[in-house]
Amino acid sequence: MNGEWAEALSELRAAKRMGGSVNLLPMIADSERGLGRPEKAIETARGDEAAKLIGDDRTELRIVEAGARMDMGEYDKAVVTLRAEDLNPARRGFHAARLFYAYAEALLNADRRSDALTWFLNAAAADEDEFTDAEDRVAELSDGE
Repeated sequence: MNGEWAEALSELRAAKRMGGSVNLLPMIADSERGLGRPEKAIETARGDEAAKLIGDDRTELRIVEAGARMDMGEYDKAVVTLRAEDLNPARRGFHAARLFYAYAEALLNADRRSDALTWFLNAAAADEDEFTDAEDRVAELSDGE
């Protein structure tokens, strides 16, 4: 598996060099996580090039950075990483659902179960095409109360 992550990272970096696109940064950072290097993923997410990302690409990079922080046990920092203007529970669609789900996961890991349940509910509402298992997570957390 590490070989596949290493190959993916190499190819993504080559594509970025050839095309100059910063839109590959979330996949590059995620590949670093896959290789067990969350520090490198955070470094990528915090780099100068990352500041050029906007919209859903920026959100995706924040999700990867938060995941890397959780890999390192930095749950409160993961929560803070995901807070931004697009963390609006009225949003709908795939990207909103992924963001809300990641935020709920970070809250849960930070021992904020009640807040996590709220955001899993928001993720389920945003997830119109049921890409996530947010509804299952809501049921799971609701059963424990």
